[in-house]
Amino acid sequence: MSKRVTFSGQVQAGFTLLELMIVVAIVGLLTVVGYPSYQGFIKDSNRSAVQADLMSFAAALERHKAASFSYLGAAEAGENTGKPAIFHGHSPSAEPYANRRYDLTISEASNGTYVLQAKPITGSIQQDDGSVFLFGDGRRAWDVNNDGSLSSSEFCWRC
Repeated sequence: MSKRVTFSGQVQAGFTLLELMIVVAIVGLLTVVGYPSYQGFIKDSNRSAVQADLMSFAAALERHKAASFSYLGAAEAGENTGKPAIFHGHSPSAEPYANRRYDLTISEASNGTYVLQAKPITGSIQQDDGSVFLFGDGRRAWDVNNDGSLSSSEFCWRC
């Protein structure tokens, strides 16, 4: 902060244009560095929410099997695959449908096993993040490179 003496002898204090420009540059630099990190944090937290939802979905599917002795018929209209009838069809399940980041589906189902899939919503922050899977045998997968297939290194949720 600089001080300036006027003709009347009064002292005026204020910031010079150079000092203000330095502050603006620092704030801009912090924004450029911090915003991508913030976006990554949001994506990771949304992925964690869908993983928790997939675990709850699997528990609902197990309850369905306990009642019907099969994983079949757990989707809408009694179908074997598609949008679930026994659980929310979106994630985060604790939020309204309009705030969804993933669509939850039953990809495969049989009497003895299943595959649950969470597909990112186009237009959401998650759109390029890749699908998340939970298999009936306990395996977990995340299509990290979002290429539509799972490699052996993608059978984890924290790859």
